[in-house]
Parts: sequence; structure tokens; C-alpha cells
Amino acid sequence: MNRIRPHSLGLAFGIFLALWHAFWSVLVWLGAAQWLLDFIFRLHMITPPYKVEAFSFGTAIALVLITASIGYVTGFVIGVIWNRCAVRTAND
Repeated sequence: MNRIRPHSLGLAFGIFLALWHAFWSVLVWLGAAQWLLDFIFRLHMITPPYKVEAFSFGTAIALVLITASIGYVTGFVIGVIWNRCAVRTAND
């Protein structure tokens, strides 16, 4: 198994989660989030129990920053664990 850079994995995962939640924030801003949420629940044969709140710029920024931070830490930890479990070759 190849070793990886925990910082790079953390950045990649953090950016991915940030973009995912930025997209969700845009859907809320455009008024399309409730429809999507209802659609996803109905695909799982669940009656939609949630209502999307009105868009708040401050809440959207907090959502993106917090999920980016969580994504970075998670990716970094996974990278460290991966490297600890990686099989070392004779050259290491």
C-alpha cells in the first residue's frame, strides 16, 4: 500500500464537504431545497418529516466552514491511520 500525505487528504475531503454544503446552501437560497429533500425521502419510502428554513447567509457560511473543518480533520486522521497501517517495504 502506498503512503499518503494526511494534509492533502484532509484538504481534499474538507474541500469536498465544503462544496457539497455550499451547493445545499445555494439550493436553499434558490428555494429548491425543500423539493429535493422531499424527493429523496420519498425515494426511500419515508414521509418527509422536515421543513427547510428560510435562507440565512450567516448560517450558510457557518455550515460550510464547520463542515470543511470536520472534513479536514477527518481526512487528516484517516491519512495518519492509513500510513500507520501501510505495509512498509524493505527500502523504508
